[in-house]
Amino acid sequence: FGIMAGKVKWVTDIEKSVLINNFEKRGWIQVAENEDWNFYWMSVQTIRNVFSVETGYRLSDDQIVNHFPNHYELTRKDLMVKNIKRYRKELEKEGSPLAEKDENGKYIYLDFVPVTFMLPADYNLFVEEFRKNPSSTWIMKPCGKAQGKGIFLINKLSQIKKWSRDSKTSSFVSQSSKEAYVISLYINNPLLIGGKKFDLRLYVLVSTYRPLRCYMYKLGFCRFCTVKYTPSTSELDNMFVHLTNVAIQKHGDDYNHIHGGKWTVSNLRLYLESTRGKEVTNKLFDEIHWIIVQSLKAVAPVMNNDKHCFECYGYDIIIDDRLKPWLIEVNASPSLTSSTANDRILKYNLINDTLNIAVPNGEIPDCKWNKSPPKEVLGNYEVLYDEEMAQSDGTDRDLRGRPGQPTGVKGSRARDSGKPVLTTWK
Repeated sequence: FGIMAGKVKWVTDIEKSVLINNFEKRGWIQVAENEDWNFYWMSVQTIRNVFSVETGYRLSDDQIVNHFPNHYELTRKDLMVKNIKRYRKELEKEGSPLAEKDENGKYIYLDFVPVTFMLPADYNLFVEEFRKNPSSTWIMKPCGKAQGKGIFLINKLSQIKKWSRDSKTSSFVSQSSKEAYVISLYINNPLLIGGKKFDLRLYVLVSTYRPLRCYMYKLGFCRFCTVKYTPSTSELDNMFVHLTNVAIQKHGDDYNHIHGGKWTVSNLRLYLESTRGKEVTNKLFDEIHWIIVQSLKAVAPVMNNDKHCFECYGYDIIIDDRLKPWLIEVNASPSLTSSTANDRILKYNLINDTLNIAVPNGEIPDCKWNKSPPKEVLGNYEVLYDEEMAQSDGTDRDLRGRPGQPTGVKGSRARDSGKPVLTTWK
């Protein structure tokens, strides 16, 4: 059998039942079955065992898995920020126009993650930044948790000290044994619809990091809070105001079980086009695509690009009231459970389209193929960026101006403005 996709010749129903139960205990979820083919979705915990030096498996050419061995370089909150910071510094050293800064020292093109520090390691740096703007609000998140667990907001240094004491941390200067946190400047001017805060959950499939080839899923969605947003400090503890995670919002009194507090991305696009205009909306989504590609480029050099691997990431993006998108985090295991009927259809199609790219035509997986499937099998995916094609076309050059329309291999949509519009990939 294959760990992600493999051929199993069942002898009896009992043997099939025993094997499937064994898979489930090891953290694998059966997501599809096709005659004698069975596809399993592996958990992020299990992937470490598969590629462990001590206990690891030797995968054959017809076995593929749905995570890269060190996916956490992108999907752990602290490592994602660390890698993006390193990427920016490297581009600066190279003198790349991408790393250009404005008169205030802010990156013009690479300013897409909120100011973030690691605690306890960066406590002194955080205090220095906090004192520049004492009225700011910050959000604290544990590095290794999901679904909004352990997250809280602060606007006073005394709250950090209290957290430190409650967590039995003896000192911020030295690393302690307690769980690491990231603390980020809170986006306190989010774009509101109906007075409520929301974020975007977008799905991005990476088939290879070197060369980078990634696909954007067209059927993402927005997740809304159930309580109207207020920046009032009296509501800092009300997570129904601030956190969009369904795992939190579903416990709210105003949660709607029919639509689940969700909008499709296409509905958001229609809303923005009608309220802000088509050109502004196109620019916003181009910048979102730009953020995703740059974040993947940031981790590509450190990612273990195993030929047996592919990965479907869940990107969380927040848009502020100036229509500037911010990358909040990237999930290695975006939820595949459905909270509504539409959710079920979307996630069924997501799994189906992902497998069609990873294992075209349901044939025997072959990790040696070039992982560039024909257009007809993409389903709701579209090519976001193909480094190999970009380089062969001579289009993967440094940015010389503000990011404009994306192309990848989709072609440019430059507007007739009299000025050449550069694509986000140039």
